Amino acid sequence: MKSTISLLLCLFFLFPVSSSAAKRRKDRKRNVIETPADSLLVQKPIDTILIVSPDTLKTDSVPKTAPAASHKLTAKDTITDNDIVLPEGLANGVDTLISEEVDHLQPPVHRKGGNIDYPDSVYIQRLCALPAIIELPYNSVVKGYISLYTEKRRELVEKLLALNLYYEPIFEQELDKMGLPIELKYLPVIESALRPNAVSPVGATGLWQFMIGTARMMGLEVNSVVDERRDPYKSTQQALRYLQQLHDNFGDWTLAIAAYNCGPGNVNKAIRRSGGKRDYWDIYPYLPRETRGYVPAFIAANYIMNYYDLHNIQPGEIELPSETDTVLVNKRLHFKQISDVLGIEVGELRQLNPQYRRDVVPATAKRPYFLVLPEESAYAFVENEDSICNHQSELYARRITAELAQASRTPIQGYHRVRSGENLSVIAHRYRTSVANLKRWNNLKSNNIYPGMRLAVSSSYAKTRSSAKTTATKSTRKAETWITNGVRYYKVRPGDSLWEISRQFPGLTVQALKNANSLNSNNLKPGQILKIP
Repeated sequence: MKSTISLLLCLFFLFPVSSSAAKRRKDRKRNVIETPADSLLVQKPIDTILIVSPDTLKTDSVPKTAPAASHKLTAKDTITDNDIVLPEGLANGVDTLISEEVDHLQPPVHRKGGNIDYPDSVYIQRLCALPAIIELPYNSVVKGYISLYTEKRRELVEKLLALNLYYEPIFEQELDKMGLPIELKYLPVIESALRPNAVSPVGATGLWQFMIGTARMMGLEVNSVVDERRDPYKSTQQALRYLQQLHDNFGDWTLAIAAYNCGPGNVNKAIRRSGGKRDYWDIYPYLPRETRGYVPAFIAANYIMNYYDLHNIQPGEIELPSETDTVLVNKRLHFKQISDVLGIEVGELRQLNPQYRRDVVPATAKRPYFLVLPEESAYAFVENEDSICNHQSELYARRITAELAQASRTPIQGYHRVRSGENLSVIAHRYRTSVANLKRWNNLKSNNIYPGMRLAVSSSYAKTRSSAKTTATKSTRKAETWITNGVRYYKVRPGDSLWEISRQFPGLTVQALKNANSLNSNNLKPGQILKIP
């Protein structure tokens, strides 16, 4: 009798449902995953979903093992949306990487067959198996982006995989150094399609798509000769610092990623409109349209960069050197001087050092700059530095002078902090530019601005006004802080936020500031006194 029961149980787990029952289950799943014509709909969750053993994740069919666990579904599992758009950086990257020939990128030597589509359960299992701190749920929106990568944009993925061979070690080193989730290394995939020279229609630039105001706020140098937003190393360091600050502010990586895309103000607005919920998928309907697709695209990027081979996609070939080194330059140099002496193509120097916008390293003894070279060339540079600097020095001195003179005629860029009562028209008039330019430089979708907001400006008046304002701000800031009985205090001004206040005191986080003052929210009032721990 016992052997008969055991046999029946084995048959039950090997063949859990009849073919007709399987069809009904598939039909029920289709009703959950596919979306109606509505632009945004959150489906009613079903009771449970089966999670299958990770041992079968990379099979080509649905696993037939017994379920290991069950999971209650929420909005993150069942949300659907027909009104999302590609993240701007990825959309531009698609056009550039596919339509243009990129010198240092080549297609794979051997391509496999076409895409293999899998049941939803397999995608769920594979995402669950990724060793990630950031939650990577699966739903119809994520599925849409996975389908985009695996079906319509296979050639793009080939090139992204090739570029990733060069940039991934840079990202991973900084993430590891800062103790941040390693999966953040795929954020530049959707930000810029891994193009350090990427520039969005509104001026966001580089692998991490910094706007000029945010870049300068994070300490990056941006002018007409050097743009560190394009520097893979420095931009990565500052982008991760910014993400860490956003995480300190929101306490959640998914919200931090959303805020990186649309700004912390828009995320706070979505939280308020949702009734105070602090889960990305709960505030999803209240986020800007382009940000709703940003996190799903990030999740799909994590999927495709790990499971591309299971969809018959192969990495392309990249001709950038796998081993590079950095040298310190303390004299002005033109790329052509380095090229002539060391035999490196100017094009390769540009690819390795995209931050130098005019093929000039504007270094001096007081202000040295770094230069990335192929490893073997780095040693040669150190050995022949004097020869390189002296090579046709008069000719290149004139060329460098001409390049820097041309750069000096480019309008000076700076930023302006919005004051109470100001609008875009007033600010545009002040800096002798147009409202349209202000909106374009700052990625503004409307004319709405608020006190304390920082706007990028670009005019011959920016430097003088910015300098005067900085002096005034410093003196005001000193008057707003004081120490009593060994404790430092700060008086809140109009436009202040906890994040901006924390940045004024090295090592201070938003959470530490909230804890020291028993704050349950991020709301502040002008005149409020804060204790600085």
